[in-house]
Amino acid sequence: MTLPGWLRSWEAMLAVALVVEIAVLGMISPAFLNIENLLFSTSDFAHVIIAAVGLTLVVITGGIDISGVSVMGLASIVMGLAFVAGAPIGLAVAVALATGLGAGAFNGVVVARTDVNPLVITLATLFLFSGIATGLPTLLDLLGFKAYGAGGFEAYQYEGITGLPKSFTWLGTGSIGWVPLPLIVTVMVALAGGALLSRTRFGRFLYFIGVSADVARFTGVPVRRTLILVYAFNGLCAAIAGLVLTAYFTSARSDLGSEALLNIITAVVLGGTSIQGGSGSVLGTFLAGLVLGYLRQGLLALGITSDVVPVIIGALLVGSVALKIGSAALAMNRANRNALETGRRAVEETVARP
Repeated sequence: MTLPGWLRSWEAMLAVALVVEIAVLGMISPAFLNIENLLFSTSDFAHVIIAAVGLTLVVITGGIDISGVSVMGLASIVMGLAFVAGAPIGLAVAVALATGLGAGAFNGVVVARTDVNPLVITLATLFLFSGIATGLPTLLDLLGFKAYGAGGFEAYQYEGITGLPKSFTWLGTGSIGWVPLPLIVTVMVALAGGALLSRTRFGRFLYFIGVSADVARFTGVPVRRTLILVYAFNGLCAAIAGLVLTAYFTSARSDLGSEALLNIITAVVLGGTSIQGGSGSVLGTFLAGLVLGYLRQGLLALGITSDVVPVIIGALLVGSVALKIGSAALAMNRANRNALETGRRAVEETVARP
């Protein structure tokens, strides 16, 4: 019996892996199977999935952006500094989102208009945005801006900004019934990213560019504009992730999210997105993010130290890449055999004709 195509998809395999993982962890610790615990535990890694959604679209084009983690911290501290400067919390959030959008667009402009590898560009902006986030409080003091408190903006440089209104922190700590708000935001971002990929010309352009940017350009795809927009979207996703993390910890800091880079990249690759571009899905990234998040929590619950967990996640990343390469090789081998068999039959039929 041949299984339907969707059951043989990478996303279906991830869904099965997620169910098996939760079942195994539940057998080890029955409390893990509590639905409320499963839902609220996603708040610990919601920011990883949100950032990974934006990165998925970038990787589909054959690019990469590792500066997202510093954009998360930059958006967090910008929001906090705007708030202590007297801006309403809604305006402070809007400024932070615009900052993430602008940071991503900056990456996109440099990637689109130069031949420099995106990894090199975003490695540079990783340090650039991180440095700006760290030094911004001091810079604002030097420029004469005023903040609440006797210490000025510099007092918030390393201590973080607390006292954020509950109307904002509810985003990270609140819930609607049993569903935590961070998970709701994550699902909304994933749905938006999935709709962009599957229901718009913009999404088709991303796949075309990932297969071949030159061919896409010759067929009329606005490659430069598309790259700028997709990197801007990634920056926006990183900013949203930073704000969710800020609300979760009820404190705005310039270093929030700095440890999430490995998990974000692993979620994208484990989700089935090709690192060479041209293929991938937001659904796969979302499921992979859940697999990684619950795996991390399960390992910590089993007493495995936080120093060892990254080693296991790194091994999972290597294994997922090897599995994807092996699967592609098997598919290619199967296609070659089918083509050879079809050709052989055609020759036999030609010879058998009178």
